[in-house]
Amino acid sequence: MILNRISTLPRTDLQLPSSLEPLKKIALNMYWAWHKDAIDLFREIDPVRFDKGIQPVALLRETASVERLSKDAAFVAKVNKVAGELAAYLDAPDREWEGLSHDNPVAYFCAEYGIHESFAQYCGGLGILAGDHCKEASDQHLPFIAIGCFYKLGYFRQSIDQDGRQEHIYPEFDYRDHALERVADPSTGKELLVELDLPGRKLQVAVWRMAVGRVPLLLLDTNLPENAPEDRPITAQLYMLGRETRFLQELVLGAGGARALSLLGITPSVYHMNEGHSALLIAERLRALVASGIDWKDACEDVRSRSVLTIHTPVPEGNERFDTKLVKQVLEPLFAGTDIKIPAVLKLSRDSVNDPNTFDMTAFALRLSRAANGVSILHGHTAHGTWHPVVGLPVGAVTNGVHLPTWLGPQVRSLCESAGAAFEPATKVSVKSRDTGRSVWTQAEGIDDLALWQAHLTQKKALVEFANGRLLKHHTRHGESPTQLKELIAQLDPDAFIIGFARRFAPYKRAGLLFTNPTRLLKMINASGRPVQVIFSGKAHPGDRVGQGLIKDVYDTSQDPKFKGKVFLIEDHDIAVGRALVQGVDLWVNNPLRPLEASGTSGMKAAANGIPNASILDGWWDEAYEVGENGPNGFAVGQRQNQPSREVQDKFDSDSLYKVLEKEVLPLYWKRNSAGVPEGWLKVMKQAMATSVYAFSTLRMLEDYAKDMYVDPR
Repeated sequence: MILNRISTLPRTDLQLPSSLEPLKKIALNMYWAWHKDAIDLFREIDPVRFDKGIQPVALLRETASVERLSKDAAFVAKVNKVAGELAAYLDAPDREWEGLSHDNPVAYFCAEYGIHESFAQYCGGLGILAGDHCKEASDQHLPFIAIGCFYKLGYFRQSIDQDGRQEHIYPEFDYRDHALERVADPSTGKELLVELDLPGRKLQVAVWRMAVGRVPLLLLDTNLPENAPEDRPITAQLYMLGRETRFLQELVLGAGGARALSLLGITPSVYHMNEGHSALLIAERLRALVASGIDWKDACEDVRSRSVLTIHTPVPEGNERFDTKLVKQVLEPLFAGTDIKIPAVLKLSRDSVNDPNTFDMTAFALRLSRAANGVSILHGHTAHGTWHPVVGLPVGAVTNGVHLPTWLGPQVRSLCESAGAAFEPATKVSVKSRDTGRSVWTQAEGIDDLALWQAHLTQKKALVEFANGRLLKHHTRHGESPTQLKELIAQLDPDAFIIGFARRFAPYKRAGLLFTNPTRLLKMINASGRPVQVIFSGKAHPGDRVGQGLIKDVYDTSQDPKFKGKVFLIEDHDIAVGRALVQGVDLWVNNPLRPLEASGTSGMKAAANGIPNASILDGWWDEAYEVGENGPNGFAVGQRQNQPSREVQDKFDSDSLYKVLEKEVLPLYWKRNSAGVPEGWLKVMKQAMATSVYAFSTLRMLEDYAKDMYVDPR
């Protein structure tokens, strides 16, 4: 197992009573984040703080409750049980993957990782996907090691003020409160330091290991006393706005990550760049090869033969770009002492308009990769059309998936297991191949209607309770009176039809499309005996003023007397908010401007929970939506043909969204049998599950990557 090849220094700050010593190993492995018995164990220590997103390691460092529990025989027995389950999970023999070796793992580089809400080192979908990828790789014993950065300030926590403005809060992450261990240098046994040459100075980089089940996640950190004060913040926060700091951060991720693997004696079979942020690993690999005596042309071929790239952005403007003057200044020290010519490197980075002053990270990665993919079939076509004429490399598609043990609600998961699905120690689902090219989990159709409806209602009530807690905290901060707060938490109705919309507030995602015709929307949400409510959540990048304006628009609507109690905005979107929403709403809506949505994994999570999508035919939904012999698995908004202008497109799509809600969704949902069960709606729910539980899971995604990307076909 690759995890055992990464030695770490002991955490001497984490001392426990002897009866609870096994708890230390459980807390220091993020395995706990997707295994119910482990979650229940840590919740028992301090349920309030655990549910607020405090990591188990931090809970264990507070000795009062731990001392008490060390004398509780029942709790100690639970600890030993979970410790045994973790040991069995980690000690299971490596499984064989055709064409892949556990001696030469896949090295996966990504700028962000969303493993759990308590470790906010992620911005949005890219990081959540990376976290899910690590978890599934662990569950399926894929030879896999992940590399990222440790951001002391993480990504911002969102606060929305009384005027609807997004405020940015950066709490510091203390490594002592998290499942982090300092990686040891195999040659000395001391702390491993990676050294990078910068203009006129050296940069020292620490390496932390986070165990994600069987997968080691290595996180690089420049916040060291060995570095100059101005260099220590290079990895301070995710996606720095300053271009020089951003480029240096990506140098640490790419070149520093590649050098760390070399120092650890790990030779990957393939380097997987999840988006172009880590493309400078190519620069470091070229440097090492040329320094060893290999000529430039052969070094490029060697690098290309073991590099693959996943693209997450649909348009060239969304890719990471830097001024070549900055790049030349930073890379010259890296290549010092070799025959590498900077102009040759810059030529490999020319963008789609062949601008000699721009270093395009995606173009650089593509020209030195053997394979590349988009993250849905439609996105693959879009990315191919953009990049193939520029770099000559075809861009295929590996559609994203979601890690089911993380995202399935407990009641729906139990129903899936009773129908034949398995999720521990690894996801296993019996599927049937179909002419569409996707496999279907046919056993979903055998789930009892009443059981599924009750499971959904239970998860929906849990969402309402969760959302009320968040709304209460938010509006208490605004100084609202007890009377106002009491009214607020009575407004969200578990008997209403609840629509969910949660994602990054980027302009192309069109968060306000539902409000295009307020009169028409009010007629829907105020229908007698058929209440409708809408929950929004999401962040806008600190530099995206337009996106922040969209958040303000939604907040203002939620406070408008006409919509108050019907539209809600939950601030500080994170994994916990996303999990509650995709498990508990009645309908998931996504209305991006086609074809700008690369994938959209939140809709997959909802579908796996039996929650239908009503979305634009973009990203994953373009290939997932179907009307089969057992009926539809959701609802299509708009059409695949684009309108002549953005204004016309918005009007056309908003009108389509209203029609779908008015004519298809709401009548079907409110049509009940004598027992009050919406039989027609439940058919759609089952089809959503049948067509997503395997087809849009990370299990299927991992199998596709192993077959189509990780193994060199030559």
